[in-house]
Amino acid sequence: MTTIRQLLGDNPRAPLAVKPDDTVFTALETMARHDVGALLVMEGARLVGIFSERDYARKVILLGKSSREITVREIMTEKVIYALPQQTVAEAMAIVTEKHIRHLPVLDGDGKVIGVVSIGDLVKETISQQQFVIKQLEHYIAG
Repeated sequence: MTTIRQLLGDNPRAPLAVKPDDTVFTALETMARHDVGALLVMEGARLVGIFSERDYARKVILLGKSSREITVREIMTEKVIYALPQQTVAEAMAIVTEKHIRHLPVLDGDGKVIGVVSIGDLVKETISQQQFVIKQLEHYIAG
């Protein structure tokens, strides 16, 4: 079974992040520029939340505010669901499915962020694993 650490690889890229006091507009610009659906919210090296398209869609308009005036802190998700690097792709898939989320930060044993995996990353790896098993079975049967 592939672990999240293996999925991230030897040199995972630094996750995209914003500060809690950045405006939502700034966060949206960053998301658009990098074509991502979520950003980590960091105070220094400490993860304090996650900001997603869902947060924006459900909270900014409902609060009657503008993305240029509201801060990320006001609408971010503070209770961050995360994975550990030793967890398997299947375990991470179970988390995102159960919690109905699309982005999963990966934290080491000290609580340091080492990466983020998306549901797309997990699905792609799951399909790759299944294709490998199918090829092995075909080889065995042809044998």
